[in-house]
This record gives sequence, C-alpha cells and structure tokens, in this order.
Amino acid sequence: MKSIFIGGTDTDVGKTYITAGLAVALRKMGVDVGVMKPFAAGTAQKKGYKSEDVEILAKASQTDDPESLINPQFFPIPASPYTAWKNLKIKPKISTILSSFKKLTKLHEMILVEGMGGMMTPILKDYYITNLIKEMKIPTVIVTRSKVGTVNHTVMTILMCQKYKIPIKGIIINDFDDDGYPVKNLKRDLESLTGVKVLGSIPFIKDMSDASLNRIFKKNIDLKTLLR
Repeated sequence: MKSIFIGGTDTDVGKTYITAGLAVALRKMGVDVGVMKPFAAGTAQKKGYKSEDVEILAKASQTDDPESLINPQFFPIPASPYTAWKNLKIKPKISTILSSFKKLTKLHEMILVEGMGGMMTPILKDYYITNLIKEMKIPTVIVTRSKVGTVNHTVMTILMCQKYKIPIKGIIINDFDDDGYPVKNLKRDLESLTGVKVLGSIPFIKDMSDASLNRIFKKNIDLKTLLR
C-alpha cells in the first residue's frame, strides 16, 4: 500500500484536518496508518509536541512514534522553510526528512504526509514541496477550498504537479467557506478543466472526535479510490 502526500493549493486550506480525518477513517478500516509533517512552523506549544498540527495528526492516527520522526524539523516562526532558513540561519534538512520518512514506512503499512503551504512553498533555493514529494516517490492528494478564486489556484497546483511528474490521486474540497462556490458546480468545473477526480468534499468540522471524523470522511470521501 502506497503512502500519500496531502498537499494543498495554499496555506490554511485545512490540510491538517483533512489528513487527520483520513487517518481516523483509514485506521477504522483496519489500515496501519502513520502520519508525518516534515516541516512545521509557528509558535511552539509549551507542552507536548512543539506543533499543534503534529499533535492533531498523532492523536488522529493513535501512533506513538517519536516526534523527531513525525516532525523532523520545526521552525519557531510562521514562515516557509526557506524564509525560516534566511531569518533564523537554520537550514532545512532534506536528508533528515527523507530518512525519517523511510523509517516511518518500515513502522506502518501506510504514511500520510502533510505538506506545508502550497505545492510551490520553497524549502531551499530551487527546491520546493514538489521536489520533496518527487524524492519521496509517492502520489499526492490536493486539498482545495470552495472560495471564489479556488479554480485558479487548483488548476495551477495541478499543472505544477504534472510538470514535476507527481501522480495525483485526486482532489478533496474543504468546504468551510460560507461564501464559496456550490460544491456540485465546483466539482464539475475542476474535473472538466483538469481531468483529475474530485474524491469528495468535507463540510466545516465542529467535532474532532474519532466517531465524528470517521462518520464524516466515510460518508463524504471516496476512500476506495484513495487506497487504489
């Protein structure tokens, strides 16, 4: 079973919540699923994992893998790895990321890897999230939103994945915008324009419990296509 990179059209499109929901749903299906967020950034939490996103993922997957494997590198400012490098003089460690991923794949049947920002978020000069996915040799799922402007962002994201020859499993629409496109119309347009299947849409999630996430994701996402 192949691992999957959960990428996005931008930052704050809900990649963490989508990854967490998929982890719960797959775990409930009997898949031994691990999680990884190669790079995380922001204000460090005082207790537990430095990154709140990593804590959400670890809880959803119910894994007890070391933080150093789940999140090999944390930057204490909200910025891309490249900008954090320039501002903090902390160079992103690509080799550590790749070796941590390899170790995780030996511990679990499948790893859900959550990206950072959009697909062209810079890690080093001339090395982007797309380069990292390519080195991991795994397909991606693209998380988008329903807000006006998302068609442009999604089409550009898919074109970049195609340029880097990254296999795309499908698109998941995170429908948390009150003023967005009707999902039915957005699904029609994205599939027509890109030829990439929309695996489903997720409504705004109020309850992050196991039971709630499992119900929502089993009902709204084509998990069979995701696992193919």
